Amino acid sequence: MLLTLLGSGDAVGTPKVGCRCPVCTEAVRSGRQRLRTSLLVQHAGKTILVDSTPDMRRQLLAAGGPVVDAVIWTHGHYDHYTGYGDFYRVQDPPPVYADPRTLDYAAEYFSFLAFARHPVEPYHPFDLFGITLTLVEMNHPPVSACGLVLEHEGFRVGYTSDTLASIPERSRELFAGVDLLFVDGIALPEIRLHKHMNYEEACRFAETVGAKDFRCVHLSHLIPWEMPHQGRDMESFEF
Repeated sequence: MLLTLLGSGDAVGTPKVGCRCPVCTEAVRSGRQRLRTSLLVQHAGKTILVDSTPDMRRQLLAAGGPVVDAVIWTHGHYDHYTGYGDFYRVQDPPPVYADPRTLDYAAEYFSFLAFARHPVEPYHPFDLFGITLTLVEMNHPPVSACGLVLEHEGFRVGYTSDTLASIPERSRELFAGVDLLFVDGIALPEIRLHKHMNYEEACRFAETVGAKDFRCVHLSHLIPWEMPHQGRDMESFEF
């Protein structure tokens, strides 16, 4: 199972348009970037895309242009699903798996595409191409949002999507001891948010659930490039 972090940024990405902060200035100078957060999962000749961001076309081209066999939407915020329209006239739109509320909400946006919709209730494992996946509830008010646990041959990977640290205990238990955790850490430690973890909270969350390794994702342009444990676009992990 090969995982590729296609993007590690928040809704606006880094560099932020028009911003002259040190992080964005360095990004422009050096060509660094953070595209919107998305994960590619490849196994047994099949490809799963977790969240179809507005950067999806660029991300898939950077990953070699794989045919996508299935898509998972974590929640109905535009930076997590609107790129799905880029499948138009590129390949058969892949089937989408999501919790029922997210699926109904996001699918309305794509009335011009015919695609298979698979509602999946949180905490009900399902199998795709030899990988067991479980949607788990997050805490990202006011929308319904899910994270994800992937399991294959004894390895477990957690993906928090967007969330506060105060997720349901049932979800926290499923993240316990994961080999790798992608965790929402959008802002600097001194910033408190009402629907995201900051960097310090994300690191503490990873420690609390006993993740063996972790990467902070959904990072804003406020996060310096040298912060440890940050996810980086096109970073790959093999299990």
